[in-house]
Amino acid sequence: MKTTAKDLRFFSREILETVSRGEEVIITYRGKPCARLVPYQVAKDDEYKEKLFGMWQDNESVADVDGYIRRLRQGRFA
Repeated sequence: MKTTAKDLRFFSREILETVSRGEEVIITYRGKPCARLVPYQVAKDDEYKEKLFGMWQDNESVADVDGYIRRLRQGRFA
């Protein structure tokens, strides 16, 4: 479905109902597509929780991600 930015302003409830039914809505501004509304999908947090990737994945000093971040955010003289 396509709609204009003005329609989004005045008919937001109807547009959000369309998205909640699973439809994708393209929002146009001055005749050109500028945004896309898609249904929200809950991210699978369990897969990425407490996992590092890239150059950090083999670093032993950050094995406990939460603890490492807490130490970084601590004040300098705390």
